[in-house]
Amino acid sequence: MNGLSSHVSGVRGVFVATGLALAAAFASTAPVEAQELKEVNFSEAVHNLGYINLYVGMHAGIFEKNGLKMNVSAAGGDTQTFAAVLGGSADFAIGDATMAVMSREAGGPGMVVGTVVQRAHYFGVSKNLDVITDPKDFKGLTIVTSPEPNTNYSVAKKMIEDAGLTVGGDVTILQVSPGTEIGAMLAGQADMAIAYQPSVASAVDQGAKVVFDFSNYVGPFCNTGIMVLPATIENDPEMVQALVTSFEEASRMTYADPDFAKEVARKEFPDLPGEVVDAAIDAELEYLIPAEHVVVEKDQWENLMAMQEYLGNIKGTISFDEVIDNSFAEKAMEEVDG
Repeated sequence: MNGLSSHVSGVRGVFVATGLALAAAFASTAPVEAQELKEVNFSEAVHNLGYINLYVGMHAGIFEKNGLKMNVSAAGGDTQTFAAVLGGSADFAIGDATMAVMSREAGGPGMVVGTVVQRAHYFGVSKNLDVITDPKDFKGLTIVTSPEPNTNYSVAKKMIEDAGLTVGGDVTILQVSPGTEIGAMLAGQADMAIAYQPSVASAVDQGAKVVFDFSNYVGPFCNTGIMVLPATIENDPEMVQALVTSFEEASRMTYADPDFAKEVARKEFPDLPGEVVDAAIDAELEYLIPAEHVVVEKDQWENLMAMQEYLGNIKGTISFDEVIDNSFAEKAMEEVDG
């Protein structure tokens, strides 16, 4: 973690002035009257601190400032969250944006209008292993992830196979419900859990330690995108713009004001010790996991697509421009910078 500290300090320095300006703007701008707010049904894959920018935006009143009333619910996984959009129970979903591509390849709808998590926000945690730097050392281990095709399963499987190992032969993957990975590891069912925050910090608090860092192993990666139907973009572009602009503002505030992010995180996860939640936010920002900007970058997207095509989850027939609409994100950046 310490290897990135100087870089992160620089990032925070860049954002601090912006964060103070945003805070002043929020303090001086009266919220839109409740009757004027546009209700938005919003689905998150799993409630976790990779989505801290969403929660910061909600607690800071950013969405309301931009005219939106957010009704947020956790779907229970990547497949389920996009299914909520397809089925009409959600206007937007955040999760593995591969779901939109899979839909398009099958002749269905789906667009991605922003990035929420820009790195693989997973860490290998264990009670009995030493730190692993070479994926070949996963040989003989049982690891626990969410079920296929959730992203932590996909990332782990590709890494194992890239190392020349086989899943089910050299390495066993135990698949459990999203969010319960560390419980299986702590119970002795697996050597390592591939988990996200705050589960990772909670595991550390219970005697485990981080033994593998997926964020740096994978590099730039569109781990989580904002997914929406083309019909929604066509029928209500103002709502889409307001939501994407809110994410841009919230992402900047998350990095500019870590103390506020910790305060928000404690409210979102009140059952966890405060110091555990604080440690989780420190790790999220240290490893640059939440998106710094909402624009979907090509290198992040290409890394996601390469992994999913390798695993056979997609055919690779949908181009970047066919499924990514960055026009709202680019406008959002101009508005916030202006």
